[in-house]
Amino acid sequence: MPRNLDLASLRSFVTVADVGGVTRAAGYLNLTQSAVSMQIKRLEESLGQTLFLRAARKLALSPEGEQLLSYGRRMLALNDEVLSRFSNVACCGPIRLGVPHDVVYPAIPGILRRMAQAYPRVQINLVSSFTVLMKEEFARGEFDVILTTEEHPDPGAEVLSSRPLVWVGAPGGNAWQRRPLRLGFKDSCIFRPTAQAALDAAGISWEMATGGESEQAVEATVAADLAISVRMAGSIPEGVEPLVGDNQLPPLGEMKLALYRAGRRNDEAVDQLMAELRCGYGA
Repeated sequence: MPRNLDLASLRSFVTVADVGGVTRAAGYLNLTQSAVSMQIKRLEESLGQTLFLRAARKLALSPEGEQLLSYGRRMLALNDEVLSRFSNVACCGPIRLGVPHDVVYPAIPGILRRMAQAYPRVQINLVSSFTVLMKEEFARGEFDVILTTEEHPDPGAEVLSSRPLVWVGAPGGNAWQRRPLRLGFKDSCIFRPTAQAALDAAGISWEMATGGESEQAVEATVAADLAISVRMAGSIPEGVEPLVGDNQLPPLGEMKLALYRAGRRNDEAVDQLMAELRCGYGA
């Protein structure tokens, strides 16, 4: 007789592979870690294959796991599309999501992919902008959900976590040693006044190496070791790295990640998007 795969176990497997661990997968799936581990074990037993290589405290997909991942994503996408088509008729139309550019990666691509699989009739329109501008547009009703980086979120915000601000520079670079210290920021970057005030308080002279609103120009300048900049821990762009050790640069404090939801749309898709953002950006 034909056998059927357990889709719940398959979903746990795909989620663990996507987010890189059982603990984070349990948060996304609203399950306990032991339940996720048990589902993975059940799936391995049903297939007679080892899906993960458990070594050096990290989970890595086995060759069989890599092959199953492609099948699993397609099966779950079709399953979710059928359920959405027939049982979530109200979950359709656009959701406008705002996220600051410097925290889009690494979480947002995975969130968008899972939302598209679960709610194929919902279109999430991602806007990457500055917190100040997004909050102004949110107040005018132009966003459904925004994620912000700010020191003092509004009373109506849901604070997800606090992350330290860190100095970043080119790998192996020495721009941080030069004086005046050259800084790379966009004109409207929320971290810029914090960095400048910290340097002024420490008596370190500085000058701007970039201007305008091009993030690519800033990242290229810093990656070329012509300036340093500031980012939130956990959101470091490629080509630069945190400046650690005795670098004689002043501490910068922390910035909060906060979530705002408009009240005009209250359906399952927005609820799920909020849950995804909590898991992706929570402490």
